[in-house]
Amino acid sequence: MTLMQSGEAIESATIGREGALGLLAAISPRQSLSRAIVQVAGEASMIEAARLTERLDGSARLRELIDRHSDALFGHAIQSVACNALHSVEARFCRWLLSCHDRIDSDRVSLTQEFLADMLGVQRTTVTVVARTLQAAGLIRYSRGVVDILDRAGLEAISCECYRRVRDNYERLLNVDFDQRRAG
Repeated sequence: MTLMQSGEAIESATIGREGALGLLAAISPRQSLSRAIVQVAGEASMIEAARLTERLDGSARLRELIDRHSDALFGHAIQSVACNALHSVEARFCRWLLSCHDRIDSDRVSLTQEFLADMLGVQRTTVTVVARTLQAAGLIRYSRGVVDILDRAGLEAISCECYRRVRDNYERLLNVDFDQRRAG
């Protein structure tokens, strides 16, 4: 999430099992301009920046992978900027649900209204209205901080172009197949 001095924040990218956070710190020290929030439970690995730097010195392949990941993440962030400025809350809600769904092994996502409102840069009441609309259309079931995805194709139809552009970019740059990973 990108943070403002006022305390407001908005989603700038989503990182899941296809990626990593803080990789560029191994190349050169830097200060983060964002806050990472773990929203969905899962497993993660950690390596000290100094140790990763040592590994980079002997591995052109690792350096290339970090470069490709950085390209994918940068593309995601700039697409999010355009999306947040140009697309409806409903389309962005669907984009975010689909991006999250790509990175988990379940059709159930635990998301509070407050978290969704922060991610989308809107009021909680707006999240309620959008969730009810999607639920009435039979696309999701939303109750007490839990979203069940019932009709993924329907969500994709409502989502803006940004979802597919970001996903395709990750798949191209990182050679990841989100459909295969979710299915198996």
